[in-house]
Amino acid sequence: MFKRIAFTVLVLSTVFAGSLRAEQAVKILLLPVDIHAQQNLDYLKPQVADAMAKQLEKDGASIVRPKPGMEFGKAVADGDSPVLQRMAADLGADYVLWGSMTWIGKQFSLDTRIAAARGGDTPLIFYADGQGIENLPAAVKNVISEISMKVFQREKIVDIRVVGNRRIEPDAIRRVVKSQVGDPYLPQNLSEDIKAVYAMGYFDDVRIDAEQAADGKILVINVREKPTVHMITFKGNRVLEDDKIKENIDIKTGSILNIYKVQNNVRRIESLYREKNYHNVKVSYKVRDLDNNQGDLEFDIDEGEKVKIKEIRFEGNKAFSAKQLKKVMKTSEKGFWSWITSSGELNQQDLNQDVELLNSYYQNNGYIQAKVGEPSVEYTPQWIYITIKIDEGPRYKVGTIRVSGEMIAPEDTLMKLVKIGAEPFYSREKVRNDVLAISDYYADEGYAYADVVPKLDQDTKNLVVNIDYAISKGPLVYFEKIRISGNTKTRDKVIRRELQSYEQELFSGKKLKRGIRNLYRLDYFEDIKVNTTKGSEPDKMILDIEVKEKPTGTFSFGGGYSSVENFFIVGSVTQRNLFGRGQILEFRGTIGGVTQRYVASFTEPWLFDIPLSFGIDLYDQTWDYDTYSVDSVGTKLRLGYPIWDYTRIYLTYNFDISDLYDLTTAASDYFLGMEGRNTLSSLTPSIRYDSRDRIFNPTEGSNSQISVEYAGNFLGGTIGFTKYIAEAGHYFPLFWKTVGFAHAKIGYIQDHPGELLPPYDRFYLGGINSLRGFSWDELSPVDANGNKIGGDKYIQFNFEYIFPLIREAGLMGVAFYDTGNLYNDDQSLSLSDLRKSTGGGIRWYSPMGPIRLEYGYVLDRKENESGGRWEFTMGSAF
Repeated sequence: MFKRIAFTVLVLSTVFAGSLRAEQAVKILLLPVDIHAQQNLDYLKPQVADAMAKQLEKDGASIVRPKPGMEFGKAVADGDSPVLQRMAADLGADYVLWGSMTWIGKQFSLDTRIAAARGGDTPLIFYADGQGIENLPAAVKNVISEISMKVFQREKIVDIRVVGNRRIEPDAIRRVVKSQVGDPYLPQNLSEDIKAVYAMGYFDDVRIDAEQAADGKILVINVREKPTVHMITFKGNRVLEDDKIKENIDIKTGSILNIYKVQNNVRRIESLYREKNYHNVKVSYKVRDLDNNQGDLEFDIDEGEKVKIKEIRFEGNKAFSAKQLKKVMKTSEKGFWSWITSSGELNQQDLNQDVELLNSYYQNNGYIQAKVGEPSVEYTPQWIYITIKIDEGPRYKVGTIRVSGEMIAPEDTLMKLVKIGAEPFYSREKVRNDVLAISDYYADEGYAYADVVPKLDQDTKNLVVNIDYAISKGPLVYFEKIRISGNTKTRDKVIRRELQSYEQELFSGKKLKRGIRNLYRLDYFEDIKVNTTKGSEPDKMILDIEVKEKPTGTFSFGGGYSSVENFFIVGSVTQRNLFGRGQILEFRGTIGGVTQRYVASFTEPWLFDIPLSFGIDLYDQTWDYDTYSVDSVGTKLRLGYPIWDYTRIYLTYNFDISDLYDLTTAASDYFLGMEGRNTLSSLTPSIRYDSRDRIFNPTEGSNSQISVEYAGNFLGGTIGFTKYIAEAGHYFPLFWKTVGFAHAKIGYIQDHPGELLPPYDRFYLGGINSLRGFSWDELSPVDANGNKIGGDKYIQFNFEYIFPLIREAGLMGVAFYDTGNLYNDDQSLSLSDLRKSTGGGIRWYSPMGPIRLEYGYVLDRKENESGGRWEFTMGSAF
């Protein structure tokens, strides 16, 4: 059977190389070949005869087959050619061809004879041999070729030459023509060979000549190559830039100008425009001939007008109006603001997603059998019309709900996780959320492979859906290995200590999610990929953490303007992951018309490899006001430790030595007795809750803090006060991937009897992190001489609406409203006299670092106050 199949494939691959028309009406009676072999090879008879017939037809003969019942076997066996010649003449054939094939082992020989039907000529004998059935097709071809040469008096093709080609290899041309060296010369084949060479697309002119040689014919293929592309230009394109079009075509300068390829690229360009809803686009091309067989290719583009969606129609909707369904879809009709927004533009990917969105909408509103058909899109020269067919089906209510299977908690406990019961109608989304809630519950208990399947029983009579959450808990799963990759700088232990999951520990989905969130909050990584795979045993899991690091060094620069400082600049150099250990080293400075401040800071977040943070700050600062000057140097020591989830306590000690000098007679009374050197020794306990998902541009979470700074008395020093500050800020996601932010802050400072309280330790409001639109001291209370002395209490509120401009690039827009005020010692906090500002700006987490540019407009401007101001900060990462 294998031999039969193999031979059939080989024969067909030979005989189907081509089929040519006969040059002459030469008819040949073809008789089956007689086979002599030890084994039964009769199956080869028709196959060998068919192979001979195909080859003869290719060489220009017409095949005649014997009639059913015609006796020729004995004449073939006896070699009685006259009998066979008469049979051919009776059938109207010009020749008769017969033969035999002998097999000895794997060796075969093929003996054939051919004789004219009239005239009694002696038969001509042709012979071929070979070894193995795989060589039989070649032997058949050789025998038939010899027969064609002698019987039909054909000449053999002895050579094929290519003339005129400069870039295209001759062998590439020879491969596409059907005429090959050794084949009979058939003039009728030349026209098809010319077509084949033309079809290569590389030539303007093709001619084939036949030259006579002593031993046969020489074919000379004369070609004239098409020019090469010297330059590609575009004309008429406004919507798409040249570079964008070039990215999507496959013709390049220096390539051969293939017209078929050019036409294909015309269609590509038109397709690009149609993707952008320019469905009336028309693209043509021109070729300008140059010297040296080169040419300039110009695509002429008539873009036409953009075609937008005129109407979205629904068929079959009864439960929901077309207006309701359109709100669900991403695709929309052209609206009044379409010249600003993308309304009315057709995006096929969005339209495909709309089918699922509509289907989900019905499924989430009780229509469990709803079907949404593929949208039908109709294009007209001016508009696009979309039709969507809907089969709503009946609406199902929620029936009985139960939890079954392998339960690790009482049914009542698990049922508290199920929310679908609160819905009057079935909702696929609520069921999916219930599945996730139950799965998360099991995962937090170590059943990482728990499977929760909602089994739906549709009661078509009462139109209710009974839901059974079937649970298969699987085994308790432990972390076999935690593998970390991608970190070329950050040390493994810095990543592992944030994960809160450990090898050989029971799996916890909650801990794993919290650990990944901690890694994002470090802000060391551009991307974090988490993958869990099964370990060496069913109860083992391998956790793969792949990180993509980003620069953690930042050079920041900012500035502003105030009536006191005039123009001031601030800058800092920070490395937040020093030597990959997670340590923070920072140098920052401020230079203005009044203030100069320089700070060096170091923080170790995990002292002694426990989550105890330690930090030290060294600073040197100078204030040079009209009525006094202050030089100050000092240090701060900081400790922090986590006490609850997202919550840390801190303790900060500050020691400062300041020198007050150049006091004028107009200096504030607050400075009486303070001239010269003063010391500050203070201790500040604080507690902070920070659950933001990101440090810059967070989308959810809170950042709140309460602190009390106590200076003087038993701590020593000449300055003594108690300062209370409390603040709370919360980010919350809104619609369309926008974020809201609400922030409140309040402070109060009380001096100690017999100790000093300098004005520079009191409160000031204004600036990009406070009340935007006001300078930092613009709201300050003044003394009897008009000197700004700061407040002893203040309150501020900030409200922001943050929206994406280019989310992928980290560019966000912000609109804000700020309000607050400062109060002097003799004033009480009041919400009735708060100052107000509003404004907006942009925030960009650029590759160089975070950038903020915001403008605040004062809503309740008073005499001699500015109406608003720009604030900005920017940075660069390294």
